[in-house]
Amino acid sequence: MNEPTLPLALAQRFATLVPHMRELGLRLLRVEREFAEAALPLRPEFLGDRERGLVHTGVVTSLIDSVCGFAVHARIGGLVTIATLDLRVDYLRPVRPPQALICRAECYRLTARIAFARAAVWQEDPGAPVATSLATFMHATRSMHEETP
Repeated sequence: MNEPTLPLALAQRFATLVPHMRELGLRLLRVEREFAEAALPLRPEFLGDRERGLVHTGVVTSLIDSVCGFAVHARIGGLVTIATLDLRVDYLRPVRPPQALICRAECYRLTARIAFARAAVWQEDPGAPVATSLATFMHATRSMHEETP
C-alpha cells in the first residue's frame, strides 16, 4: 500500500501562510512521510545576548515546534489542525551566527488523537546538535474506528 505523503510544495505554501514561520524566514528543505527538515538563516535581530553574540533560545524553540508540526502533518499525509501539547527542549550548546540552523524532526508515533515527535537542531554538523527535543501534539484527524455522523 502506498502511504500518503505531504508534498513539499504544499508544505512550503503553508509555511508562508503562518505568520511566525514567514517572519522567521523558515525554509523547508524536505518533507517526507518519515521526517521533515528545515533551515533557518540567522539574522542580527535573533540575538538574545548581543555582548556574546548568542541567538535567543526562543528562536530555536520556534524552529523546533514548526518542524515537528510539519513532521506530524507529513506522517498524517495532509494538513490538519494540530496543537502543541508539550514541547521539551534540551539546549546542548550556544548558537552563534552566521551559520543557519537546520532542524530535522520525525513523528515517531501517531495515535487516533495524539502525535509524538522528536527533533535535533544543528548548525554545521548533524553529529553536534545545538538542541534536541521531544514534543506531543493533538491532531484533528478522525480515527478509523470512529463512526461518521
